[in-house]
Amino acid sequence: MSRMIGTVSRGVRAPIIKQGDNIVDIVTESVLAASEDAGFAFHDRDIVAMTEAIVARAQGNYATVDDIAEDVKNKLGGETVGVIFPILSRNRFAICLRGIAKGAKKIVLMLSYPSDEVGNHLVTMDALDEHGVDPYRDVLDLSTYRSYFGYEKHTFTGVDYVAYYEQLIRDCGADCEIIFANNPKAILDYTKNVLCCDIHTRARTKRILKAAGAERVFGLDEILNAPVNGSGYNEQYGLLGTNKATEEQVKLFPRDCQPIVDAIQKRLYDATGKKIEVMVYGDGAFKDPVGKIWELADPVVSPAYTKGLEGTPNELKLKYLADNDFADLSGEELKAAIKEKIQEKDDNLVGQMASEGTTPRRLTDLIGSLCDLTSGSGDKGTPIVFIQGYFDNYTTE
Repeated sequence: MSRMIGTVSRGVRAPIIKQGDNIVDIVTESVLAASEDAGFAFHDRDIVAMTEAIVARAQGNYATVDDIAEDVKNKLGGETVGVIFPILSRNRFAICLRGIAKGAKKIVLMLSYPSDEVGNHLVTMDALDEHGVDPYRDVLDLSTYRSYFGYEKHTFTGVDYVAYYEQLIRDCGADCEIIFANNPKAILDYTKNVLCCDIHTRARTKRILKAAGAERVFGLDEILNAPVNGSGYNEQYGLLGTNKATEEQVKLFPRDCQPIVDAIQKRLYDATGKKIEVMVYGDGAFKDPVGKIWELADPVVSPAYTKGLEGTPNELKLKYLADNDFADLSGEELKAAIKEKIQEKDDNLVGQMASEGTTPRRLTDLIGSLCDLTSGSGDKGTPIVFIQGYFDNYTTE
């Protein structure tokens, strides 16, 4: 009988990771122990993935609100700072905002609308239409925003982020003014010192502001991109990818991950004789159909992965073949024809109709999304994910 199981994704339990733990040892030993416990064997091109959080925790990559404040003050002058395009998140941004506010006398907070960059909505498009507001052109002050839209709360969290961020800034001792706009240049009517808090559009935002006459322009990727008072840091991403650790501390995105994945791959090869791919993953890249949230609040899905995970899928669409090339076949004859087509497929199917409808994304983004959904973000206790059969196809026995 032909093999009936394709891709399998397993969450692997691990100890609670603390600063100074050997992440290579823990991940390797956890996967090997899971194999014994669940009775699965290893194969070439299996995948072991670990959340960025446990890597950063093992590294001790933490910083305090005061570390953030000092870096912001040194780079942006400590007076009035425009903070533009932050995401709406208590976990991701609020504690960063505390540090930013402590590093300035006044914050002009410019929120994009109707939603932030990752899809958290302040208001609906229907509400904008009702009041004749053009989000591409109109700049709203807080009183105008409230008169139009009232006190809207987030669909899932129940938080009015406008009020929450304003109070947070004031509690840190800074004055606060809030505006709503989608053109970066709108902030320049209030201050020439700007901190760009967008994630995936940050390079464009900084370029536009510099060309328009801003004096000091930094992104979150340039705050804590080096240690402050011995703090953690991320040379490439700064504060991007941070999470709240405590009320006074953030956990930064991990750094120097490539040696870790390479070492785990070697350890697993020594133990199993199989070439297993390894990656670190953060947020997946997918969108919630109800809350409209696009999950990717990290700067990348995967900050490091072994070479076998480079590239994009190269797959044929089986239903296309069944409905077109082999529409006159059925049963075992159809199965044999499709298998032969797969075995003969080109190494690069880009542009070919038979691959239309397959997912045109990088492997690491697809696999990272699978891992994020498998491990979850709560109390499952499975920060390691073991995937088998991801690179198999209909011909694999």
